[in-house]
Amino acid sequence: MKNEIVMTTNEAIKYLKTTKKTFLKMVHEGKIKGNKLGRSYRFLREDLDRFVRGETDNLKTATR
Repeated sequence: MKNEIVMTTNEAIKYLKTTKKTFLKMVHEGKIKGNKLGRSYRFLREDLDRFVRGETDNLKTATR
């Protein structure tokens, strides 16, 4: 397993320098990949970097 950086919603929002409303909209539209853990989401920094580079193809957010 490689060294992956996992971020909370608030950490991801700060990392992307966006608003909570905009970030959550992108997550629900499947533009940003995240994994639901209980009542919250977790995001891999690698996936956020891919999003910034435009390398996403409307990824579906995991809800398990």
